[in-house]
Amino acid sequence: PMSYALVLAVGFVAGTVSGIVGTGATVILLPVLVIVFGPREAVPIMAVVALMSNFAKITSWWRDIDWRAVAAYALGGVPAAALGARTLLVLPENSVELALGLFFLAMVPGRRWLASRNMTIGFGGLVIAGAVIGFLTGIVVSTGPLSVPTFAAYGLVKGAFIATEAAGSLALYISKAVTFRQFGALPTDIVVKGLITGSSVMAGTYLARLIVERLSVAAFQYMLDIVMVVSGLALLWQALH
Repeated sequence: PMSYALVLAVGFVAGTVSGIVGTGATVILLPVLVIVFGPREAVPIMAVVALMSNFAKITSWWRDIDWRAVAAYALGGVPAAALGARTLLVLPENSVELALGLFFLAMVPGRRWLASRNMTIGFGGLVIAGAVIGFLTGIVVSTGPLSVPTFAAYGLVKGAFIATEAAGSLALYISKAVTFRQFGALPTDIVVKGLITGSSVMAGTYLARLIVERLSVAAFQYMLDIVMVVSGLALLWQALH
């Protein structure tokens, strides 16, 4: 019961942050889920939570979604996510956590470098990015730190950016969840844990909409970096213990 209270409290905070910067729910919540339920259960639980979190973002900013961008991203991402999820089920646990932690830390300077080059991408770029990120989404729990700069490079900001990125990610997560389910990694108790956790994340996401409307783009970028550093360090700590 105590551990559930912790998961729900952290889930609410994670949902709020994710609703503001477009990513971070997984990163904040995952270390707690790993501690409470273990790494094997944490990944499929988080897959369920991610579905709910993205659904909340999509419904918050429904009118602002760029559906052509979503379609291009999903075209490359959906088949790749299924392939990645299949790969995850045969990898050793610690290696995944270690790789993830390093990956998140590397993304902070990586994202700033991309932004400083003012790189913009079109539909072709979205298809390719979708394929690469889709495969990684299947293996690692969250690729928000990658999909966020992808949609930013496409030229979207604030509400339109949050909802379009969420809709693109949702397509990838559904592909991943279906694959997990086929290989027996999504039993009912995992789904129930995911739904309980996800409800607190959704509540935070709806609250976040009120904040986003008042936030500057620079403050938005700093929040994103902080979330990624904290999560990267937490995952490395977990892998090395």
